[in-house]
Amino acid sequence: MKILIIEDEKQLVKSIAAVLRTEGYVCEIAYTAAEAEEKIPIFDYDCILLDINLPDGNGLKILETIKKHNKTDGVIIITARNSLEDKVMGLNLGADDYLAKPFFMPELIARVSAIIRRKRFDGSNKIVFQEISVDLIGKSVSVHGRELDLTKMEYALLIFLLANKNRVVSKNAIAEHLSGDNAELLDKFDFIYSHMKNLKRKLTDAGSEDYIKTVYGLGYKFST
Repeated sequence: MKILIIEDEKQLVKSIAAVLRTEGYVCEIAYTAAEAEEKIPIFDYDCILLDINLPDGNGLKILETIKKHNKTDGVIIITARNSLEDKVMGLNLGADDYLAKPFFMPELIARVSAIIRRKRFDGSNKIVFQEISVDLIGKSVSVHGRELDLTKMEYALLIFLLANKNRVVSKNAIAEHLSGDNAELLDKFDFIYSHMKNLKRKLTDAGSEDYIKTVYGLGYKFST
């Protein structure tokens, strides 16, 4: 799952990113509205953390950009402003939640998780696909009730495939989703092949059918 943090307070960004990464999220960062405006039309995010008060503009304009491009990214406004007017305006422009500074990191993580479940998995805490079951709260995966030992990257890859099941996802899309701001990985697909191979092996060794199909020249598709 990939998060975009739009915030100019660098120490706060560092703290948020560190906590989210320990939870298995890939984080990208935009310190200004201009940086955010460049990223949003090009990339997809599972959740965007948006500060309203940015040095080069009002963050509410970014909500208009998200709407303009018909993006479905979840948005949590995080700001020191705690006025009813800002909250109502942000929600009316398409934000999903609102969190005033200062906040506790466990609450932020809970809200991010809730939005992703609502946006990607119909609000459920569990994903069930045939014999595969994923506990989104405990971040565990089981096949026929047997829990698998997946790495963070393998877990993130499986969630991405499940969120896009029955659709072909390109190697570029997978690399971009898993690497975040580590752009140097985008031209190197060896790490995708390695994680995909390991994930397929662990699933099938546990008794799962092989649902990860290679679509030659295009990418991969997770389907029966």
